[in-house]
Amino acid sequence: MINSSTIGIRSQETRTRFLSGLYSDLLENGIRYFFPGATLERVQLGAEQMPGLLGAVPSGGQVEFEWMGSGYSLTSTSKLSDHERRLLRSIGMVLSARYQLLTNEELAAQSFQLFRGLPEDRFVSAFLDPTPHTSAEAIAGLPDRVADAIEVLRTSSMSTYENRRIATGVLLFGSMPEPCHVPPVTPKGALRYSHLLTTIRSFHRLCDGLRTLALVDQNGLLAELIDVHEWAEPYRDMPLAVPPAADYIDHCRATLCGGHICLILSPNGEIKIYSDGVPVFRFIDGKWRLVDARHRYALWKKAIGNAELAERLFAVALNLTESRRGALFVVLDDRESAPLLVSQPDLLENVHDGADDGVTSKDQLHYLLHDKSVLDVPPTVLENIARIDGAVVLCPDANLLAFGAILHHHSTEEALNRTVEGGRTTAAIAASRYGTVLKISEDGVISMYRGGQCLWEM
Repeated sequence: MINSSTIGIRSQETRTRFLSGLYSDLLENGIRYFFPGATLERVQLGAEQMPGLLGAVPSGGQVEFEWMGSGYSLTSTSKLSDHERRLLRSIGMVLSARYQLLTNEELAAQSFQLFRGLPEDRFVSAFLDPTPHTSAEAIAGLPDRVADAIEVLRTSSMSTYENRRIATGVLLFGSMPEPCHVPPVTPKGALRYSHLLTTIRSFHRLCDGLRTLALVDQNGLLAELIDVHEWAEPYRDMPLAVPPAADYIDHCRATLCGGHICLILSPNGEIKIYSDGVPVFRFIDGKWRLVDARHRYALWKKAIGNAELAERLFAVALNLTESRRGALFVVLDDRESAPLLVSQPDLLENVHDGADDGVTSKDQLHYLLHDKSVLDVPPTVLENIARIDGAVVLCPDANLLAFGAILHHHSTEEALNRTVEGGRTTAAIAASRYGTVLKISEDGVISMYRGGQCLWEM
């Protein structure tokens, strides 16, 4: 005969197995979501258990950790960056705290609303502000300002105002002291910055995200409206670690000190997040992307070997993404390889002799850019040149060799395997055999290629 206590024990064991299986799946899905190019596998635990996820230690491109009694190995083609390791810990932190919450009956009964929304939004939130995710008690008791702000922007992105796409933004006041801004005084009757604000029609007219932002205090309440240029003015002379798009220089500077976090819903319907003076996340094409701007810009700058040229091209590429225009920049390792990649008529050294033969061709305009350094060409002019169908080809000293160039490429195995992605991708793979390539897609994604491989996307 089975007594009630035995039934209770079995019921508890079933519940525990169910939760363990569920949270193992959530972990695996979360890691694969943010690390699509890496391989995640379950492995056998040795005599000594591997470190828990929060203490995962990478060795080269591999991370091993234990989760819910199972061992895991995450293998990447390159060593994980600081931001990638931080994101991995954030995924574990959110799921650990939520698991604790579900196993605490008293807290769980009061906190079901905390499971609203998409898990990946909470992973992003924990990356930016881990405080509300450190434990079940923290989840239940502290406002998750980042997740609330993301929900506001998500909801706003699905609405229009006077038949126009909504653009808006918010600055979450940081918790670290800084000399230029004091914590805002919370007005009487202040509303929580949450999705409920979007039901107020005029809310979308309060700030445009580009020039003006909502300011949210540390309790998650809408405290003030600010001009982002005025807010960033005290940091005007501070250097930025990564060149930003022209429209978002002030947004980067606004987060340089104090731990402030800036979230923008752009006119393109993209969610951008800035922290510590750099872009950190993008929500584009229905998916979050870890920008990892410091790491990826460092790789680009090292490959180019000319810091000023690397900065100029990177900033122009970011500006092109805002206008959703495709482009291709090729910086050759050796100027002498240009004829192998670019046809002779496309090279700027082929200057039209000026004879009036009644034939019109692009080389008649080559004199405008012949023997020009990209560093002497205004960025706005360079953006216009890059918009012309074809590639902009340069040598390592920043001299312009060709624009609007159709590149030669052999039927390499890599190119054949990737042609489904389009001609610009095929050209980027082929050109990266001769140097370093920055590809800007019309969907707003920037990619770096070298040695026939895509090294990163952002």
